[in-house]
Amino acid sequence: TWFRVTGRVPDAWAGRAVEAVLDLGFDRDMPGFQCEGLVHNRDGEAVKGLHPRNSWVRIAAPASGGEEVELYVEAASNPIVNVPQTPTYEGDRLTASSRPLYRLGRMDLAVFQPEVWELVRDLEVAGSLMAELPVEDARRWELLRALERTLDAVDLQDVPGSAARARERLAPALASPARASAHRVSAVGHAHIDSAWLWPLRETVRKVARTASNVVALMDAHPDFVFAMSQAQQFAWIKEHRPELWARVKKKVAEGQFVPVGGMWVESDTNMVGGEAMARQFLYGKKFFLDEFGVETREVWLPDSFGYTAAMPQLVKLSGSTWFLTQKISWSRTNPFPHHTFWWEGIDGTRVFTHFPPVDTYNARLNGRELAHAARTFREKGGSSHSLVPFGYGNGGGGPTREMLGRAARLRDLDGSPRVALERPAAFFEKAGEEYPQAPVWVGELYLELHRGTYTSQAKTKQGNRRAESLLREAELWAATAAVRVAGYAYPYERLERLWKTVLLHQFHDILPGSSIAWVHREARETYARVHAELDRLAGEAQAALAGQGDRPVVFNGAPHERGGVPAGGAAERPARSAAPVAVRERPQGGWTLDNGLLRIEVDGRGLVVSAYDRDAEREAVAPRQAANLLQVHPDLPNHWDAWDIDAFYRNSVTDLTHADELTLAEADEERATVRVARSFGDSSVVQWLTLRAGGKVLSVDTEVDWHECEKLLKATFPLDVKADQSASETQFGHVFRPTHTNTSWEAAKFEICAHRWIHVAEPGWGAALVNDSTYGHDVTRAVRADGGQTTTVRLSLLRAPRYPDPETDQGAHRMRYGLAPGAAVGDAVREGHWINLPERTVAGSGDPVAPLVRVEDGRGGQVVAEAVKLAEDRGGDVVVRLYEAHGGRAAATLTPGFPVASATETDLLERPLPHGSHPVEDGAVRVALRPFQILTLRLGRSAAQ
Repeated sequence: TWFRVTGRVPDAWAGRAVEAVLDLGFDRDMPGFQCEGLVHNRDGEAVKGLHPRNSWVRIAAPASGGEEVELYVEAASNPIVNVPQTPTYEGDRLTASSRPLYRLGRMDLAVFQPEVWELVRDLEVAGSLMAELPVEDARRWELLRALERTLDAVDLQDVPGSAARARERLAPALASPARASAHRVSAVGHAHIDSAWLWPLRETVRKVARTASNVVALMDAHPDFVFAMSQAQQFAWIKEHRPELWARVKKKVAEGQFVPVGGMWVESDTNMVGGEAMARQFLYGKKFFLDEFGVETREVWLPDSFGYTAAMPQLVKLSGSTWFLTQKISWSRTNPFPHHTFWWEGIDGTRVFTHFPPVDTYNARLNGRELAHAARTFREKGGSSHSLVPFGYGNGGGGPTREMLGRAARLRDLDGSPRVALERPAAFFEKAGEEYPQAPVWVGELYLELHRGTYTSQAKTKQGNRRAESLLREAELWAATAAVRVAGYAYPYERLERLWKTVLLHQFHDILPGSSIAWVHREARETYARVHAELDRLAGEAQAALAGQGDRPVVFNGAPHERGGVPAGGAAERPARSAAPVAVRERPQGGWTLDNGLLRIEVDGRGLVVSAYDRDAEREAVAPRQAANLLQVHPDLPNHWDAWDIDAFYRNSVTDLTHADELTLAEADEERATVRVARSFGDSSVVQWLTLRAGGKVLSVDTEVDWHECEKLLKATFPLDVKADQSASETQFGHVFRPTHTNTSWEAAKFEICAHRWIHVAEPGWGAALVNDSTYGHDVTRAVRADGGQTTTVRLSLLRAPRYPDPETDQGAHRMRYGLAPGAAVGDAVREGHWINLPERTVAGSGDPVAPLVRVEDGRGGQVVAEAVKLAEDRGGDVVVRLYEAHGGRAAATLTPGFPVASATETDLLERPLPHGSHPVEDGAVRVALRPFQILTLRLGRSAAQ
């Protein structure tokens, strides 16, 4: 709704500070979660945002009597869907009611009384500080008596006239300097703005404009005020939609007050985002800040993501960043995190200096309670004396207010309080790093002991992301190959960048995790459909150019491992099969036995897998008297945070789906055999196709679910006859190990874990893997049987049905694939995980083979993996290859380009040369050595003769 607001300054107010106070119908305790507004002047320029705690607009100081006022307010009527957290259909415009949500409050012109405003700041700072000091502390009583004297001096019949006299009574108490040992706080203005959550993306565009206009207006009045804003996407929205505001932001960035931080396109989820996508978060985020502002961001700013991958330290360093900040880990429910300032060590051994603010919020108000909490709980006492406090209204935006800056001014050096300095995040990190170089080390992931349901909620959003990541890999690979090999083929730089940025936006930590309103996920599904279609076209166009003219089938293998005789990243006519055919026989007790000479799979009359026998190892994978691929349904009613949480007590009740409505042999030939199983349960049904292929060591399970359950959790269960003390789960550019036991509360808290394309359990000499095409949530448990053996049970979390904030979460039809790989080592899991996500493509063409653009050989069957093959971002035509060591050991590999190479340069994620990054090219090949889980990006300069 647009309001045109007009008025006139009374003559009696001439020379005074005059402001408009605009109440859109606010609930004063809910900034960011209800109606908001953006004020414009008569020229249409944004002036300032409005929210319940910041509803004023300065008209003039001093004002002229009779001055005409004309303002335009764009007001947003956002439904309040977070209080209480109950199912609501208000979260989508297609289902929301048409009733009015807000009634306009007041629109007044008012005189701003600076001395009264300052008195209020004095009182609230002294009062909140006094309340936090111990009763035994004399300073508490000094402040209390000073407050009494101050209040006695206020004439309630003439507050403006008595304010100065009252302030004099309190001034001595507010002039007492802080103790020498006082904790030091770097206060950084901030407005954590969720790029989508309880509002759609389009509303976030407006939230960003409101917040940025607030901030630059504050900067004009407070030259020492510093504001940090992350998420390059949000800056890009300002540039696209508010050019006049963009000019003001750029000016404040140049002056050092408006500080870009974060280095990522959005504040993404880090559990489920794929490795290459995480690299692109940094590439496009940091590149935006460099291109637009000339700023090299050094802080990775992720206060609110739901846990942090152990791959992050290496990615931070390779992005050219130095420091990492998080806050959300304070939400863990079981174990308090032991550090606030520490070195975080990732899976490859890279360490990054990390801070976790003890204030325990990224929306601080700079009051006495928050600052006392920060000083009291800071765990690095004696080693460090500094912490950072992000202050400002957030989640829904709004940012700092002049009231917060008033408190900060009084807290610079005040007895009983930490010393507060307004400064840039870099200033804090530099001081903290110098003061505490020997900070403790935390190794591995920063697992959030909360919000474990986000690995599963909104399955189609997650499936859309995984499919998009795979298609982007293929589109870049085939487009780069065609650009180098085919005359006249132009690499689609702009289209690929646009598609990458769309996918990166949807990896925001309330979209990909499935914790946004229905509107967000409906649009995400529509967006992914468009992205998939365009990427299919891009890949198809490049493959057609490479395949040439003809009608012979050419098989393209986009995976980083050779498959069926087709080289990795290449194409060929499918070679004749040399594997033994699949044999099928009916079991006397019902069901079928499928055997390809490598695996023998027995499916019983219930449609359950009762045997998966590894013929090479002469080893049974399924635990005795148990069944694999057992679907189980649990009640799923977390105590709070419906879409976010899975609580451990869900395991107390379970329904096993053992009845088959139909069981048929759907397909049986030399190439494959498939058993079809149909089941019904509750209001839902499921059909599964269990397939064994010739030459394969994976039992593939295609699952189609028509899901209409409410507050239930669907798991696929695989009890394995293996004594595994730990599981290995794929993460970005490697894997993480987690204990299968629950010796400590730390291990017990990890009852639901995240894995990407595969999860693996093993004992010395033998293991098994589960691979998937779109599932992230898993759990692994162990039990000792009566025979003394151990059963390690691995389960995939397939679907949930939370009702808040989207009451229809996951309702409807789903199709997903996963597979059991008995006898698999980690290397097999890596290979099979890529294969299930990157199926072959067959294109009609000349039949001539397409050699890989680059070939990677390590002598160990895929230990060194090419995660991305693309052309360089600078449009120079060089080929960029991103490799990583996948097994967790040292590796040597030879990279052989399929084109003349003039140079090979190791780069960071932004494709900038690293010191000592030149690699010799010998006989047209590059030899590299990698440490465990190392990421290596090589820029291959194409020979000028080409």
